[in-house]
Amino acid sequence: MKLVLGLGNPGRRYEGTRHNVGFDVIVALASRYQLRAPREKHRSLVQSWGIGDDGALLMRPLTFMNLSGLAALSARDFFRTRAEEILVVCDDLNLPLGRLRMRSDGSAGGQKGLADIIRRLGSDQIPRLRIGIGTPPERWDSADYVLGRFDKQEKAEMELAVERASQTVTDWVKHGTEYCMNRYNQWPPA
Repeated sequence: MKLVLGLGNPGRRYEGTRHNVGFDVIVALASRYQLRAPREKHRSLVQSWGIGDDGALLMRPLTFMNLSGLAALSARDFFRTRAEEILVVCDDLNLPLGRLRMRSDGSAGGQKGLADIIRRLGSDQIPRLRIGIGTPPERWDSADYVLGRFDKQEKAEMELAVERASQTVTDWVKHGTEYCMNRYNQWPPA
């Protein structure tokens, strides 16, 4: 069973914030494939997703962002999933708005939810799809920026990015990380 964790913070207060684009991708996938309503399991809202012979569990952790590793660990241990079969989808304030970057491994790059997953699973060999949310304006606190909402123009651009990201996740389930790196890391997108 492959696991796809879209990172964000639970609750209405955080809906539509920059930090919740990982959740937005999971919601877009569930809508695109008309999946059943999520259920609570593994400290997450989960939805089973089958694509032909392939399948994945879509997860939105109910822990806050900085404790996302608790959800990842619970599902990994239950399904006995290898690290390379777990995809983390998260925001990245070091990437330009709307840019996607797929990686097979590496550091968390300052993303605290990803850092917690790496720490709790004991491996940095976890594929991740980062979605650029742009950098904070000068003199803005990073925490305030990631918990802020997109303006009208940014929102339109992010809707396209979320659609591209949901297609990337689909291709990851079917074809793997290297395929997605070659196809989706180009900028501007094809």
